[in-house]
Amino acid sequence: MSYAIDVVGLNKRFGDKHVVRDVALRLESGRICGFLGPNGSGKTTTLRMLCGLLTPDSGSGTCLGYDLIAQSGEIKLRTGYMTQRFSLYEDLTIQENLEFSARVHGLDRPPARVADALDRLGLAERRGQLAGALSGGWKQRLALATATLHEPQLLLLDEPTAGVDPKARRAFWDEIHALAAQGLTVLVSTHYMDEAERCHEIAYISYGRMIARGTAAEVIAQAHMVTLHGEGPGVDRLAHEIAARPGVIAAAPFGAALRVSGEDRAALEAAIAPWRREPFRWTASEPTLEDVFIRLMAGAEDNYQ
Repeated sequence: MSYAIDVVGLNKRFGDKHVVRDVALRLESGRICGFLGPNGSGKTTTLRMLCGLLTPDSGSGTCLGYDLIAQSGEIKLRTGYMTQRFSLYEDLTIQENLEFSARVHGLDRPPARVADALDRLGLAERRGQLAGALSGGWKQRLALATATLHEPQLLLLDEPTAGVDPKARRAFWDEIHALAAQGLTVLVSTHYMDEAERCHEIAYISYGRMIARGTAAEVIAQAHMVTLHGEGPGVDRLAHEIAARPGVIAAAPFGAALRVSGEDRAALEAAIAPWRREPFRWTASEPTLEDVFIRLMAGAEDNYQ
């Protein structure tokens, strides 16, 4: 079995803050892994260590078959990295940005590569438009085109669709799956649960520690959670009161309904007992990834100390 990423024991400190703690990650080639976790959890730091932009304080392993520390230069050449913020030149056109990137990286066949990127990402008709005048969705396409211009084997995406409309997000993910079908391995950090569910597998990091790993179905099953779905006039307004009851991990309104989650069915039944009557209706519901991640966040220890 071929692993694009196979690392263990990664640690990184900035001053007295331990940002990444003993992280291990193994990802098969051609797979899409969603990298999830709250803000400040160490996702970006981990991505930067994997592509050679940061050196781990300790740990070992390989990316694309190259030693993570001794051969970081080889890893950089074969990895595409798309940062959280748009980092291309806003006073250059789409085509000029791509041509500049091709020259800086000394790529062969620059005209052919640029033309292919423009066609593949649907940018050809906008090639003369200034990057700074693009909407969020088009900036995203340009950033992805630049990150894949050198035909990398590994693609690292750091919250690439933040602030992008649903149609643009779907188009982006369609392209990611098309790239993965050609053998590209993708590790993508995201806060969107629907995006996590589109990944082949997910990894959840919280305050520097990897605390969940597997497919979406596996992570949900491992959580052993119980969720009750409540309906009825004003049931959503009960969220705060029910959330404060013993055994309740979360009580969240969804439109006019209410989802109550915990680990013990009897405790949840006791929590909703005063409203287990007409006009309210309660039914068992399958936990979602969002339910699970709220539980994981609630049980994680903050590493800000």
